[in-house]
Amino acid sequence: MIGRFVFLVSIALRHLLRRRRQTVVAVSGVAVGVGFFLAVSALMVGSQNDFVDQLIESAPHIIVSDELRSPSPQPGARVFGDGAVDLHGYKVRTEVRGIKDWSAIVAAADAIPGALASPSLTGGVTLRLGGHEEALAIVGVEPEIETQISTIEDQLRVGRLRDLEKVQGGIIIGEELASRLGVNVGDIVAASTSTSKARSMRVVGLFKKGQAQLSSNSGYVLLREAQSMLGRPFIINRIGIHLSDPYAAERVAARLEQRFGYKAESWQERSSEFLSLLVTRNVIMYSVVSAILLVASFGIYTVVSNSVSDKQRDIAIMRSIGFSERDLQLIFVIEGIVLAAIGVVAGWMLGYLLMEILGSLRFPIAGEEESIPLDRGPRQYAIAAGASFLAGVVAAWLPARKASRVDPVDILRGAV
Repeated sequence: MIGRFVFLVSIALRHLLRRRRQTVVAVSGVAVGVGFFLAVSALMVGSQNDFVDQLIESAPHIIVSDELRSPSPQPGARVFGDGAVDLHGYKVRTEVRGIKDWSAIVAAADAIPGALASPSLTGGVTLRLGGHEEALAIVGVEPEIETQISTIEDQLRVGRLRDLEKVQGGIIIGEELASRLGVNVGDIVAASTSTSKARSMRVVGLFKKGQAQLSSNSGYVLLREAQSMLGRPFIINRIGIHLSDPYAAERVAARLEQRFGYKAESWQERSSEFLSLLVTRNVIMYSVVSAILLVASFGIYTVVSNSVSDKQRDIAIMRSIGFSERDLQLIFVIEGIVLAAIGVVAGWMLGYLLMEILGSLRFPIAGEEESIPLDRGPRQYAIAAGASFLAGVVAAWLPARKASRVDPVDILRGAV
């Protein structure tokens, strides 16, 4: 059985070697298709993975806020349920914003293996310097915990988040805001709210420009400093939670929201619009690169089809001496597989070269030279090879099927 298969392979190889020019053209077509498939998919998938990584790591995986997805039911509606109750003219009690019993939520989050929760308080202040005023959204944090659940510290041009603990009244602001105020690290600005007097704040750090997750009018202070400045002692309105498995965020967020009632947003929910766009982007990308491989398969079809046409008399002779339809189909399918295999290997080399060229390029992004993120994993190589072999087998099988069904008597009679 093995010897017969080797014999059929030798026949297929002789067919290809006798038509060297067409063989080279077909192999080149597959190689170019595979090479550009690898380059395009590495570029698209790499940029997507980099974008998702930034979504996951730039902010906590889950954010619990002092909001409710739906208002609490009135006591009358809660007591009578679906009874004939009509409530009107009631006065809603004004409640102080903030997360009640927030320490229980933090404890519940910390109890999850590999999870870490960081409480914070957000609010608005006004910075003043020399008659110039700028609105600033401050976030009060515990630096030691915050550095473990987000990449905020990586976005600092100058300073560290822990510098907030070393300087009384320390504040970290963005480079753009600092430029508008005319301040630098070490300078003092006045900060006030509508309910508090102005106090002096010393700039201890600057965020880089162009950070998507940070507004140019955002700043960080110590949690206790924010509570004092905003007049909300012992109150927090935001809990950030970091998980060991980011993709479990939706499940954990739903469980925390059901237990405590406060709105818990996973990173998937916060970025749902972007993630849906990525799905559309992937469909377009794989449609385009698949079309490239499909076009390349036409070269294999042409070579095998011409081989069938040229070998009509040989086919008839082989049929007459005992070759079965299956043997003839296998010969021409082997031709397609060989062409696809050589083209895939050459395409891998071309794709690797194209990725090296793309990886060496540098582009100015937010004032810094950044390289293009590429996905060089084996998955793309496997997809390109699998798609090429499938296209090659189908392209070769179509003319091979036709060749195996010819009547040898008709061919030999016509050749006489």
